[in-house]
Amino acid sequence: MSTKQEHIAEIIDGLPNICGFDEQVIKSAESNKAVFKPATNISLDKVQSAFVIALHMHQPTIPAGGGELSTAALIGNLQHMFDHPNVGDNHNASVFAWCYSRMADFIREFVNQGKNPRVMLDYSGNLLWGLRQMGKGDVLENLKTITCDDKYSPYVEWLGTMWGHAVVSSTPVPDFALHIRAWQHHFAAIFGWEALHRVKGFSPPEMHLPNHPDVCYEYIQSLKECGYKWLLVQEHTVENMDGSSLSRQHLPHRLIARNSEGKEISITALIKTQGSDTKLVAQMQPFYEAKGLEKIDLNGVAIPPLVTQIGDGENGGVMMNEFPEAFKNAFNQIGREGVVSLNGTEYLELIEAGGCTPDTYIPVQPIHQHPVWERMGKGGKKDVDEVIEEIKKENHTFHMEGGSWTNNLSWVEGYENVLNPMNKLSALFHEKLDNQKINKKGYDYRNALLHLLISQTSCFRYWGQGGWTDYAREICRRGTEIVNEHF
Repeated sequence: MSTKQEHIAEIIDGLPNICGFDEQVIKSAESNKAVFKPATNISLDKVQSAFVIALHMHQPTIPAGGGELSTAALIGNLQHMFDHPNVGDNHNASVFAWCYSRMADFIREFVNQGKNPRVMLDYSGNLLWGLRQMGKGDVLENLKTITCDDKYSPYVEWLGTMWGHAVVSSTPVPDFALHIRAWQHHFAAIFGWEALHRVKGFSPPEMHLPNHPDVCYEYIQSLKECGYKWLLVQEHTVENMDGSSLSRQHLPHRLIARNSEGKEISITALIKTQGSDTKLVAQMQPFYEAKGLEKIDLNGVAIPPLVTQIGDGENGGVMMNEFPEAFKNAFNQIGREGVVSLNGTEYLELIEAGGCTPDTYIPVQPIHQHPVWERMGKGGKKDVDEVIEEIKKENHTFHMEGGSWTNNLSWVEGYENVLNPMNKLSALFHEKLDNQKINKKGYDYRNALLHLLISQTSCFRYWGQGGWTDYAREICRRGTEIVNEHF
């Protein structure tokens, strides 16, 4: 990739750089060239099995910079924690801030000792902006050392995500690409075009995968149009094409999305096993599980299985206190042969150089789709939504809300007071701003987009009714006002 692209500013008129440079973003993100294989120090023929850990980092943006909700400035929740240390668990704010920075220290330490560490990082756009807003630019500068320095960058993989930590199934379809591109803009503004060029995997907020055929199709299409090569998927959110559960979770899969018109699109999926439990990462469970695995045949090619886990990088005492020592203990035992650690793109590039191709990966589809397609194929032309409603009436456990690592929660049920204004803001935004003549580098467009993306943050529907839903409605009110007054 050419490195001659002009650097873009991280903050423009007080707002994060989340739009207006699509041509440059596309140029950096879209490439089929290997990005990790040229620099890897692992030889696949010497690997028995592998594992990967990813750390998910997020703090929502909230209207809490002041006493009155209607006038409070937008700030990061981490800043709010620092400002109110005696509320709840806010006393952990300084530890959280350390967690956002510490992987840079760990990676440099191990590489300088001749060790072979690996980590994947997933930071929401809200958090990246919040750190800069609150004067924690030192965290970002520390992360730059392992992102931009060729000595350390081969050991670290950044994963793309939705800028505003939006759950896909409850996000308006036209906003998918806005979130994805906004994160790419923001990341490139902080870490540079070359770093964005290496971002090939995508980490969905809440490990959520939509299972409505049309929604999932649009989602995968948006990811591919934005240059992503693979997606991190929770094992219980997908099924084999015959509706059965997965049995070879440690091999790469091919996620197939078919829409109501019968069109298909697919993307490579790496499967995160088990449910939501930070202990799996904090205690380096993937390493110990990988020790018991051997190479597996995939369509005539013997490849090492990959144990994949992601967990919140800061939440809970186990991540704050146990993870650093467990991480160091594990990588003191890990070399370049036998059981090794590989990041997601590095693993895929190695096995594809060894003879695998994405179209031979195990095919899967979003959960609950098998009965839909089975019924669609049985005589007569039926509408997908009509079939879905038929099945719902017969099976009360069947749903099209998608799946995530928190399947006990619904991102839709009981949240009409948030979803209605959120959807209205989205419709208004696209009605007035989907215009080639709109200046997408201007303050008004960026401010409107920022409010749209923030309004869809999952946190506003995670903690139940109360202060968090009030935040969401206030952001929607402001966003609506911005669009109506300036466009």
